[in-house]
Amino acid sequence: MIKLGEKIKSLRKQKNISQEVFASFLGVSFQAVSKWENGNTLPDVTMIPAIASFFGISTDELFDFNLLEIEKQVDAICQKSWEYRENDPAEAERILREGLKRFPGNDIILNNLLYTLDYKTRAEEVITLCKTLIESTKDDSVKFDACRILASCYRENGQSDLVKPTLEIIPEIYFSKLELMASLLDGDESYEAAQKQKNISAEDLIDMLIIAGKRLMENGETKKALSQFKIAQKVIDAFAEDFVEGRWFCATVYEHASEQRKEIGALLAER
Repeated sequence: MIKLGEKIKSLRKQKNISQEVFASFLGVSFQAVSKWENGNTLPDVTMIPAIASFFGISTDELFDFNLLEIEKQVDAICQKSWEYRENDPAEAERILREGLKRFPGNDIILNNLLYTLDYKTRAEEVITLCKTLIESTKDDSVKFDACRILASCYRENGQSDLVKPTLEIIPEIYFSKLELMASLLDGDESYEAAQKQKNISAEDLIDMLIIAGKRLMENGETKKALSQFKIAQKVIDAFAEDFVEGRWFCATVYEHASEQRKEIGALLAER
């Protein structure tokens, strides 16, 4: 496998640009680029997607990886991290960091890494990583997820004026890939998509009912608000009979909604 510095140099020369021009695009000194190309240092991991984007290639291509094999290995790394994401985010982060040592700048691993970082205590890191992915990834699902996380981080840290402009980047779509796969495919592929979309839809519905109820409460429409909270409670309770499909999840909707159950209970108790 060709060394990263040699690859960058080769791509830069193919594009017929100077180290200065390349460095200006990345916001670094030309001396830094020179050190990369000579093999003295490596670019920071968060810069890898931007470098790949500049040359119009994927991060895997930048490292001359076998794309199909890398996709399998990356998926395995992310699957392993998911096992710890809820209960031990530090371990999930460690697994992903190790994965980045093998596949520096991989968009999928970086996207998963965002789920392990606390928005309050590590806001600067979250914001930087989100902006890097939004600007450089060629994967729309990664880009729009990074937009969502960035907007949530801004809100969490009192930067409300930046929330809407960030969300405006995301297009309005009234169907999902999973919905179509569940409806139009057959067998295990349809089943997997249906299970994943079922959980996503249920969790979204619960959240929307709570949000709508709180707004109605603020407007003094108590009866309507209580109806929303009660529906949300019923949705959660309905999933008490569900099972964990361990290939893709570590908890049911009912188990995952434990905090919402407490919140709804408190909201109903107030009335």
